[in-house]
Amino acid sequence: MPRPPYRIPTVTAVVVALSATFGTGLYAALGPAAASAGTWFPLGVLLAALLALGVVGSTAHLSLARPAGPELARGDLPAPALRLGAVARVTSRAAAGSAAALVFGAYVLPTQPVTIAVVAVLAVVAVNAFGVRISPGAARGLVVGTLLALTVAIVVGLRADGPHAVLSSAMPAAATGAGIAGDGAGTPDDPAVATLQAAIEPGPLGVLAAAGFVFLAFTGLSRVAELGGSLRDPVRAIRRAPALAVVITTVLLLLLSAALLRGLGASGLASASAPLAALMDTSSSAQVGVLVRVGAAAATVAALLGALSRAAAGAARLSREGELPAFLGRGGSRGTPWVADLTLGVLTLAMTLLLSATTAIVVTVVAALVHHAVLHAAVLRLPGRPVRAAVVAVAGGVGCLAVAASMPPWPLVATAGALAAGWVLCAVTARSRARTAAEEPVRHSDPEEQAA
Repeated sequence: MPRPPYRIPTVTAVVVALSATFGTGLYAALGPAAASAGTWFPLGVLLAALLALGVVGSTAHLSLARPAGPELARGDLPAPALRLGAVARVTSRAAAGSAAALVFGAYVLPTQPVTIAVVAVLAVVAVNAFGVRISPGAARGLVVGTLLALTVAIVVGLRADGPHAVLSSAMPAAATGAGIAGDGAGTPDDPAVATLQAAIEPGPLGVLAAAGFVFLAFTGLSRVAELGGSLRDPVRAIRRAPALAVVITTVLLLLLSAALLRGLGASGLASASAPLAALMDTSSSAQVGVLVRVGAAAATVAALLGALSRAAAGAARLSREGELPAFLGRGGSRGTPWVADLTLGVLTLAMTLLLSATTAIVVTVVAALVHHAVLHAAVLRLPGRPVRAAVVAVAGGVGCLAVAASMPPWPLVATAGALAAGWVLCAVTARSRARTAAEEPVRHSDPEEQAA
């Protein structure tokens, strides 16, 4: 008698959703958010959470309303819009891998973050090519470890005597590049953060940009919907698990915001490339600080592994649909798209060498927001959609575009250029492959070619 197929329970689906949010954003997004909005940046956390809940609602509606699941499919929108959404998704995942690698380097070896980031990307590309993926069991361990590390950081920050005490005791670490610079008013570790601070006057107008940076923590929430038929109760899991993950992550981000503001102050937080490490690098917290660094390293490596594998899967899917060159769809004996793994790995490596962590975060977030805006638009075209779904889709789409437009100008322009280049590549490839497919029968039926 055949064994029944394994079905993932809703509790495990919540863990999978949490593992998607417990990544780079928790360890790196609050610094540039504080540089954008000053002490107002916790409002950006709440706005990012609202955007994420809107994405969860539209993703769930798409997943449960048609066979294609959460993926955008032919007929949802005109072909140019679908192409833009697909290119934006692959771009966001590749940039998320670069951001995760750079943040990993900042926490593991602050004096040589780019070198460590490059090593991490190369190692993860090799692991991905051999078909290694994060299992629900590994996701559970990641969630528990991250909760432990963040709890320690929150307790230390809330019990701190204030930013001046923390900054003075952290100066030895800052001198070696591990902490923040000087007294919090010096030169930031990340040049992109310095540019951000010079370009944006911290305050209420920077809340939209702060929400964009914090949204990095919510860019992987579609993982639960992608499990599809593996879920024991798909309707309940797809609707509730990501929403619960958003609520839990938002509470953690607000607690971290309070701890970092008390421990480092808004200026010190804005100047730190590794905020939690800067908070822990004090004479009274040096021992437990190792735990936070280990937690950050584990979370960012998991984020890097997930981002690159999902980026390669997206590129392979576009290849199978005729939007990218056919060689990207080739798979190995384990069924993994190893050519796409290597190609996206090279792209991520280039971004890691060329971009700062803050810039990589901007590219990730803007591309993700464009993809989600397209996803919201697809919900509006579904027949028989409920009024509530339409309201969520309209508000979510407008919110995504508004937050994307509020991000720092030159990374925003660079992202627009990357999306345009990817769109043109897909359009040219699709036309070329369609022309080749149309000519194939003619070639085979040509009597002279058959005789030859």
